[in-house]
Amino acid sequence: MIAFLRGFVLQRSPDAVILDVQGVGYRVRVPTTTLASLGDIGGTAELYTHLHVREDDMSLFGFGTQDEHDLFELLLSVSGIGPKVALGILSAASPNEIRSAIGQGNLAVLSGIKGIGKKTAERLVLELKGKVEVGEEISELSPLDGEVAATLINLGYSAVEAQRASRAVKGTTLEDKLRAALQYLGG
Repeated sequence: MIAFLRGFVLQRSPDAVILDVQGVGYRVRVPTTTLASLGDIGGTAELYTHLHVREDDMSLFGFGTQDEHDLFELLLSVSGIGPKVALGILSAASPNEIRSAIGQGNLAVLSGIKGIGKKTAERLVLELKGKVEVGEEISELSPLDGEVAATLINLGYSAVEAQRASRAVKGTTLEDKLRAALQYLGG
């Protein structure tokens, strides 16, 4: 198995990189969080990897930290969760946020991730609740934060992004808080 790669970034795409490791190019699918942390083309990158083998496909998945890698493999242990869905989960939120949502049974956060419906979110909680260490608790949203998050979700943001933004910004009215949340998400 290929457990770790260190090489030069040869190409980048929205969900993968090609890493030149001593003259061999490895196509590695990565979560968007890892992709954002990788250097520019020609820069050095280090990835913890998971080789997923199926009858008709061999795919290499890479992660910037061992923590992301371990959570990816834990997500794969859930029935109905394949590598693409697990990668999508890791692209939507940090490992700590995912663990907290699972540990607390927060179905709203989990089902807000693209590709995760209510039944899959329930299955994640059921199968992983005792297997994850819960980080910081994700508190319930205040009524104003809930309105901001709902508006952001209607604008196309994921539930995780919307809730994170609504908690992170200050404001006393819906308009003020929504404007600040959009600025927070924009950059």
